[in-house]
Formats: sequence, structure tokens, C-alpha cells
Amino acid sequence: MKPFRYEFPYPTARLPLFARNVVATSHPVAATAGLRMLWKGGNAVDAAIATAAAMTIAEPVSNGLGSDAFCLVWDGTQLHGLNASGRAPAAWTRDYFLAKYGADAKTPPKRGWDSVTVPGAVGGWVALSRRFGKLPFADLMEPAIELAERGYAVPPVVAQKWAAPVAELRRLPGFASAFLPGGRAPTVGELWRLPEAARSLRLIAQTEGEAYYRGEIAAAVARHAAADGAALTESDLAAYEPEWVGPLAKDYRGYTLHEMPPNGQGIAAQVALGILSHFDIASLPLDSAEAQHLQIEAMKLAFADVYRHVADPSTMEVTPAQMLDDAYLASRAQLIDRRRAQHFGPGNLAQGGTIYLTAADESGMMVSFIQSNYMGFGSGVVVPGYGLSLQNRGHGFSLDPASPNVVAPRKRPFHTIIPGFLSRGGAPVMSFGVMGANMQPQGHLQTLVRMLDYGQNPQAACDAPRWRYNSGLSLNVEATMDPAVVQDLVAWGHQIDVIQDSYQDFGAGQFIWRLGDPGTEGYLAASDPRRDGQAVGF
Repeated sequence: MKPFRYEFPYPTARLPLFARNVVATSHPVAATAGLRMLWKGGNAVDAAIATAAAMTIAEPVSNGLGSDAFCLVWDGTQLHGLNASGRAPAAWTRDYFLAKYGADAKTPPKRGWDSVTVPGAVGGWVALSRRFGKLPFADLMEPAIELAERGYAVPPVVAQKWAAPVAELRRLPGFASAFLPGGRAPTVGELWRLPEAARSLRLIAQTEGEAYYRGEIAAAVARHAAADGAALTESDLAAYEPEWVGPLAKDYRGYTLHEMPPNGQGIAAQVALGILSHFDIASLPLDSAEAQHLQIEAMKLAFADVYRHVADPSTMEVTPAQMLDDAYLASRAQLIDRRRAQHFGPGNLAQGGTIYLTAADESGMMVSFIQSNYMGFGSGVVVPGYGLSLQNRGHGFSLDPASPNVVAPRKRPFHTIIPGFLSRGGAPVMSFGVMGANMQPQGHLQTLVRMLDYGQNPQAACDAPRWRYNSGLSLNVEATMDPAVVQDLVAWGHQIDVIQDSYQDFGAGQFIWRLGDPGTEGYLAASDPRRDGQAVGF
């Protein structure tokens, strides 16, 4: 690829950062937590863990101490994947939910205890630290503990999204006392503290996570669940372990995109790029309707297969290799009409609220990390006295007995969160992610096409207007997209709502591109202006 064009053609509040040690995430206070670890002599993994812990306090709408996580780590010679998503309680069966919610229920509930699977993020922090960290684990919790006790001034995007679900969540167990000081959401600039979370973080620090899964915190979670008639138990927590996995790889334009394997949806970005590789998209004008249309249709085809087939690997009917097969993707590419929007079904395969952060250091270690409680504030359930808000990933299960994603004891649900990583010729190139539910693979696709096909630098690719596929022929597009392009897409059959949302609808990305040898050239880092965050480094 030719060198990036350092032009910034779209409205933006950001310029890229150039540094040898970098942390980028959606809250600047949390990014500086990771930077502190790098200054102390820690590595990129230490920085990522400290940032992730701080983010549970700084952006509690999107994640918390009861979140799940996924991570890709380039250790200097090899790429590793860590699946720190949680499993269903042992008591969860299809009959369990049908008996409680009726025979017509399609999924577990959206909120409350029956949406909570075992949280995996804390276990993921511990596993990463033990395998790759340099600093003592307790040191990594220090910035988050200080943040929880001393407080911070709430920024605009977080404040906006904090207020949005209050009416829905205020009556859920423990929520109001933890997250509605004075009976309301905090306003922009207001100081907010969560000292109960500091208590949990200290216990996690002192015991390297043992208190969380097999000690005081686990007991408190189980008591709270039992008091509300929920199924989650101490034995469910004690049984949890994150899993090291081999990342999936798919080539595109001389580069290789790496994603986490199922139960996550990262394969959707790889499928879409595999389909798009059969078109000379670079021959089309960068922001043209023709270029956007091809990407949209490729993404639709990818989602059709992902929503049909992706689940916990133990119950999938096909393999990732079958979904990424070149001949199969070529046949899917032939279904695209270059002047007509279509609604696609899955192909005929042979049967067989989120935060993202990235960190890189001068030794060459690079970390792509994503952590989420799913919807805003997750389940809405908070463990009293511990500031522990629990995710609602159980809502991602199906109650359809024919679905590979049907709920079952100790099974992992379909997951939306996906860290990304790019390499070339076996060498690391970029750690990146774009958070926001099903926008994530769509964000991976759109930003990579801009960088790899058109040579846009990561900040410009991040700033550019985005579209978001919903279902059928329905799309959302950002208000900054050229009206003439929108008009052409509508003429071709796309059903479009033009909206502006700084939080979820169009995702928020963080990117660290390796410019060469970190000892001599360092990194380029970009941070999405749709959120409050930034890239920091030295």
C-alpha cells in the first residue's frame, strides 16, 4: 500500500497521535490510567488492563465490573486470542424461560437477573496479566480505585447516554442507589463517585480476582441473586474460566484481518471483506453511492450467514472455515446487483453498550481489547455495597429449539463485541476496534476499505460518515453523508433514515497503526470524535 494521505476531509475534533507508547479509548481519564502503567515500566497488556478497569468507572453506561470481554494480543512474535465472555448459569434451560415468561417467548428477557450470564471481564484481566503482564496485578487496579473514590467530572456523551435508560432501569435491583445519586442521572461536568466499586476493585487487586469468582464478591452476587429468585449461584461463578483461542484470519488486499472466532460476530467483517474482494472497489470514487452500495450489500450477505449459523462453537452446524471459504464467498458476491438493494437469506453452506481500547508499546507488543455490559447499563442489576453492575448477555440467547444459539446450561451466547487486528506478511500492522452492537463488523468493514483500498489515514477513515445496516432494506446513515449519495442509494431501493447519534448508531473506533519498527518509527493512533475519548502517548 502507498503511504497514507495525511488529509482530513471530514469534520473532526481530532488529529492522529504519533508516539512510541500509546493508549486509545473513549474516555481520556481512562486512557491516562493505561499511560500511567507504561510510565511505570509496564507493557501494553498492563496498560490495557488498567484502562479496562478504569473504564468500568469512567463509562459505566457501556461497561462495568460485571462485563464480558474479548482480547487479541500481539506479543512480539505471535497473535493470541482470549475469550472472556461468560456462560449461562447451570439452571438455565429453554424450559426454565418458557415456564417463567410463557410459551411465546423468543429470547431471555432484556433486563433483570434472567438476562445475566457469568461475567468474564475480571477473569480476562487476570488471565492477561498472568500470561503477559510485567507489573504486579494490584498496581493495575490503582487508577480505577482512585477514580471510584475521588470521582471525575462526567463528560457530555456519557451524560447523554446515562440519562437515556433511567426510566427503564430505576426500579431494577440496586440500580438507583448506585447510579442515580439524588434520584437522577448526573449532568455534564458533575462530579460522580462510586466508592462501592472501589471496595470491589481492592478485593480484586488483593486476591488477583479470586474474591470475584470464589470469595467475598461471589458470595455477595449469589446472595443478591437468591434474594430476587434468580438462578445464578456461587458454583456458576466458581466454575468460570476464560479461554485462550486461535484467532480467525482472512486475507484482503494483501493484508490479513484477524478476528475472534465464534461465539463472537467478528467473522461477519471477514465474510463481508471476502465478498468485497471480488469487486474493484478502488476504481470507484471514494465516497460515491456505488462504493457504499457494494459495501452495504456485502455486509447484508455476511449478516445473513452470521445470524443463521454463529453461536457457541460446540453447537454450530458449520465451521468458520466453511463460512470463509473463497469459492463460497465468490458465489455470494455474484448475488449482488450493483444498482439494486436486496434482502438476502443465508447461503447454502455444507452442514458440518460496549467500550473498546487499544494499547501498544515500544517493544512491539500490541493489544486490541473490548469490554461490554451489552445494552446501556446491561441488565440494570447492581450488587449492593459492591458497585458491581451486571451485563445482560443472556438476552443474546434464542429460545428456538432449532437455533444453534438456543439457551443451555453453561453455554456461551452469541456475542456482538469484537476486537480487530490487521497484519501483513505475518507482521503486525494495526490493532483496532469499532464498538456499538451490530455496528462493529460494519465499522471494521467501512474503515478498513477506506484505509486499504483508498489509502486514507486511520483518523480520516474514522471521521468519515458511516452507514449502518439494520435489517431487510433498512439503513441508517449519518447526517454528514453527502445528500446526493443518499439520494442515489434511495433510488436503488435502500430504505434510509438520516440521523445523528454520537454513541451507538454509528459506532466509535480506536486505531493504532504500526508505522515501522517501534524502536525507530513508533505508531499512529486515531480516536473517534463520536465519543469523549482520545489517544494518549509518549
